[in-house]
This record gives sequence, structure tokens and C-alpha cells, in this order.
Amino acid sequence: MENEFKGEHEMAKVILLAHTPNPEQTVAAAAKLCYSSSDITGLTDSLTDEKAAAFVEMLSEIGHESPIEHASFTFGIEGVSRSLLAQITRHRMASFSVKSQRYVREGSFGYVTPPEIAADPEAKRIYDEIMAEDQRKYDRLAEILKEKHIKTFMAEGKDEKTATRLAEKKAIEDARFVLPNSCETQMVMTMNARSLKNFFRIRCCNRAQWEIRDIADQMLALVSAVAPELFKNAGPACVCGACSEGKMSCGRADEVRRHIGELKNNG
Repeated sequence: MENEFKGEHEMAKVILLAHTPNPEQTVAAAAKLCYSSSDITGLTDSLTDEKAAAFVEMLSEIGHESPIEHASFTFGIEGVSRSLLAQITRHRMASFSVKSQRYVREGSFGYVTPPEIAADPEAKRIYDEIMAEDQRKYDRLAEILKEKHIKTFMAEGKDEKTATRLAEKKAIEDARFVLPNSCETQMVMTMNARSLKNFFRIRCCNRAQWEIRDIADQMLALVSAVAPELFKNAGPACVCGACSEGKMSCGRADEVRRHIGELKNNG
């Protein structure tokens, strides 16, 4: 039996699930070990917020980034496409847990609509029709395969209840191949601060693809609220210097700086 079609998903949402307690103090303690004779037990002695901020600023000025790896941040992300998943997992210094299409049936899948398609009524109509058709084909494939696998499992001696349960899982494992890149998914992602700064440099840039740029902007706002000094200079290259895109530059550095500044102030 086919499930009700869910349809278009709302905008992506990012929340900060967890982070290293006192991230700037942790980074400062690691830096202090590098540049002082203090023993382990004395690393945090007299390490005030002001001194921690000074250590973090010094690390940024001299380009010593390894101490900031000791601060990590875990995000919950939902309402993004499988296409975004292919992009974000290229950032290999991170940990990902993603909703499985192998074990979770997409009985009523949501999908992400690109803004350019959403803004054109005819394009949007065609797009929605394709998504609805994909849902019908997925459901039909899953049912055909399920019926086949139930017979196989029962022939092997499984009772009907067990055969049905096993057949459902086996069926959706293959039926998922027809699902589109736009299919909505959720994930949990953890990155350390150094990897995050690299991520923001690449993905907060105007030339980044719109969906991952939106995620990066939300993440930058969240981490700036809990570790403002650590991420003071985070963002695309043009935030603190010249654009790194050369002839491919968007030419709107001032606009980008204002946007990133607003993200950090309103996080």
C-alpha cells in the first residue's frame, strides 16, 4: 500500500548539540603548554577569560593552529538534500552519522527545492510532479521486492511475521536506488575548531553552492556565540584579507564582510 506523499521540505535547520566545555579556555591551556614551563596541573591556574582570549588571539596571529583542534563542536542538521551530503562529507576531518535509506523506509520522503526552481511556477510544477512520481515508483518497487522476498524467506523456513520483517528491510535496500538527490535527510556532524575554520573559509564564500553555504552560515553563527574569540576571523578569505578566488571572485567583498559580521553578532 502506498504511503501519503510528504512533499517539499522547509529550509534546513542547524542546532549546536554539544561542544567542548569552555572551548577557549581549553585551547588556551593547550597553547600555554606549548609556550611556558607550566606543568599539567598548573595549566589552568590564573587562566582568566582575558588571558584565554589573548592566547587565542596570539595563535591566530602567528598561524599556530594545532591547539585549536582541542575544541570540538557537534551539530544536528536536518532538512538538507542527499546532494549536500555528497559535498559535506568531502570534509574528511569530521565525524558524520546520517539517516540511513537502507534501514529507514522513505515511505513519504521530503525533498529540498532549489531556490531558482521554487521561484519559477512552471519549473516548480514540473519538479513537484517528478518528486511525486519518484515516490510512487519507490513505493511500487519496494512492494514488488517485498512480496518476492517474503516467499523466499518462508521457503527457507521462516514464519510469516519474521519473513515479512526481513523482506521489508531487504526490499528498501534496493528500492532506494531510485530516490533523487533532492531527497531530504538528517545528520549529526562533529568537527574540531581547526577543521571548522577551514570549512567556513570554503563554504561561507559566495561561490559555494547555495545549500551548503546556508548550512555553513548557520554553523558559524552558532559557534561564534559560544567561542567568539576563537572564531573572530573565521569565514571566507575576504573577511580578513584579499579574496582567494582570483578571476572567479564574486567582486562583493564588502557585502560578504557585512554579512559575516552580522552572523557573528546575531548568533
